[in-house]
Order: sequence, then structure tokens, then C-alpha cells
Amino acid sequence: MTLPGINHLLAQPEKYLKGKTVGLVVNHTSLASDHKHSIAHFNSHPSFTLTALFAPEHGLYGIAQDMIEIENEVDPVSGLTISSLYGKTEATLEPDPSALVGIDNLIFDIQDVGVRYYTFIYTMAKCMDICKKSGTRMIVCDRPNPINGVSLEGNLVAENYRSFVGQYPLPNRHAMTAGELALFFNHEIDIGCELKVVPMTHWNREQWYDETGLPWVPPSPNMPTLDTAVVYPGMCLIEGTQLSEGRGTTRPFENFGAPYIDPHKLLQRIENDREQLPGVIFRPQFFQPMFQKHQNETCGGLQIHVTDRNQFNPLLTTIALLRAIAELYPNDFKWRTEPYEFVSDRLAIDLLYGNPQLRETIFNETFSLIDIEESWQEELTRFKEVRSNYLIY
Repeated sequence: MTLPGINHLLAQPEKYLKGKTVGLVVNHTSLASDHKHSIAHFNSHPSFTLTALFAPEHGLYGIAQDMIEIENEVDPVSGLTISSLYGKTEATLEPDPSALVGIDNLIFDIQDVGVRYYTFIYTMAKCMDICKKSGTRMIVCDRPNPINGVSLEGNLVAENYRSFVGQYPLPNRHAMTAGELALFFNHEIDIGCELKVVPMTHWNREQWYDETGLPWVPPSPNMPTLDTAVVYPGMCLIEGTQLSEGRGTTRPFENFGAPYIDPHKLLQRIENDREQLPGVIFRPQFFQPMFQKHQNETCGGLQIHVTDRNQFNPLLTTIALLRAIAELYPNDFKWRTEPYEFVSDRLAIDLLYGNPQLRETIFNETFSLIDIEESWQEELTRFKEVRSNYLIY
């Protein structure tokens, strides 16, 4: 069984920690292999005093939906205030420097999902930046990349399209762990904090999460299963449209659609791209979201069934689906125009894709999945070369 970094930190705290005080950046996924929470472990630690708690988007308990502000609250185990790192404004996304006064070590221990849009890694980066300013040591307890550490896909985020769903130049699927990303951020983004990464043991890059022996704890309300994480590198793009991405159903990001879609007609159209979309089949269906987009409306669409996750290309598959809908329903298919992750001057789809190319070309007669995929390769090659300097496993 894979042993996460928190196990090794608890076994040898003197190897990684300095001084006597710690703060934790955690949520409900922050469990050691004994299934006991990091807060409980450090609240009763004989050598270090737990003095502060911080929680990312969705809160300490993973209750809040996406883009819902989190208020400070009190942790019932330690009695400490849980300082929210996802409030009303962009300024709340990083700790107040005053909150780190007297804290020798800030420990980040949260399960990521291996996808550029997922905000926990940027919470980690912002904490690293504040630790640099405060002189606090930053500790990152590593955990598995649940969708493996070898498969990469996508383009890098252009500088003008950086946001909290793409703060740094990463591909959509980066195949790195949080610990590896911390090293990457610290050097390539020049954060330069005092950083210690606590590695896992018994994990290899080819493993998927269900091969680690660790229980799947849904890291956010709409990431209920590993199946969700497998499709998420592509299907998160649906958030940039007015299509339902299946929030308000039991299979978010695997279900998608809208009231105007004929699922059988869409299935017939997507079959034209079958040879370019390995490892997946599509089931025509109707569904009714209980909240968010198209709440209580019957939507036609498809459910994605991944048949070979090692062959499946989630980003290319999602782009093929968007193109099919744009072709079939050019007057109905719309992009999301509401503010998205604290940004109101650029469209959500451009933030998610990392540049405006997809939005600007998807209705063109000459649109080509092959051309789109080829447009990623030069950036991916450069990224792989840099990435190799920070791989731990």
C-alpha cells in the first residue's frame, strides 16, 4: 500500500520540521494511513504545538459547492479557528501574513486530482509565497496523482489567461504530484521559500489511485469517484459553456447536456470521430440536474463511459464533443459569460483552455481535432523537459 507523506512526517518530524509550532493547510482528505486526520495527529503531538488551521476551496469538510465563499469557522477537534483561503475576493486566496506570526512550519497535506484547473495546487503555491515573506518553513506532504504520473495532455496557459484555474504554465493534465509541483513552483516560478517535500513510499508513476490501496475520499463535492477524476482533465471545459456538466447529478462531469440536445442525434454525430477517440464509449441519455445549470430541467446528452483509461484522451474527447454540439446546434450552443473564479474581463472558456484558440476556431469549417492536438505538442515537449527536473518518483 502507498504510504502518503504525512505518515513519514509523523514518523520522523525532526527530519522535516524546525522549531516547535505548526500550522496546517488541510481539508477532509488529509488522512494518514491509519485513517486519522492530520489535525488529530498534530493536536496531540508530544513535540510540536498546532497553532493555526487553514482550509482551501470547498472548506475543511469539503461541503461547499464550486466558487462558494467560505467563512472562517471553528474546528471542533482542536478548538482553533479555521482560516478560509477561499473567501469573497481574490485577496482571500492566500493567508494573511499576520496569521503566520509565531508559526515555524506550515504543513500542506491535501489530495489533488492531477489537473491544471483544480485549485488546491494554487492554494499551496500562494501559501509558499507567504511563507517566503514570513520566514516560515513550508512542508508539503506528498500524495498520489490519482490519474497516474505518466500521461500528459494539453497546452500551457498563456500569460494573459492566468487565473486561479490556471495560475502557472502547466498543461491540462500535468502528470505530477503536489510535492513535485511544489518543487517546480519554488524554482521555475521563483517563489524561493524554505521548502521541504515529504515523499510518499510504495507509489510508482504508472499507478492509478485505485491501485494504491488508499481509500478514495472525494476531494470536492463534485469529484465523487476516481471515474470523475479520469474525465475531468477534459470535461471541466464544459464549465466554460452553458451546457450542464452534470452538477446536480450523481455522475458530474461524466454526464453532460442541455435541454435542446437530442442525445441520439449527438451520438450519431460523435461516431464520426470514433477513430480519434480511443478508450471511451458514449451512452445517449436524459437527465435532470437538481442544482446549478438547467436546474430541474430535463436535459438530453451523453454519459461518458471510459473503457480503457490508459488509452483515453479526456481533453481531446471533450473538444470533440463540444465541436459536435457546435455543429449540430450552432444557434443554441453558448459560452458562459458570467464572472468565473474572480475574473470578469475574460471568458471562462479562455481561462480554462488557457488561450482563446478553442473558442475562436470551434465553429470554423476547417476545425480539426488533429490540428488541435498537434498545436499542443511543441509546448508539451518543452514542459516535459523542465518537468523532468522535479520528478521525485
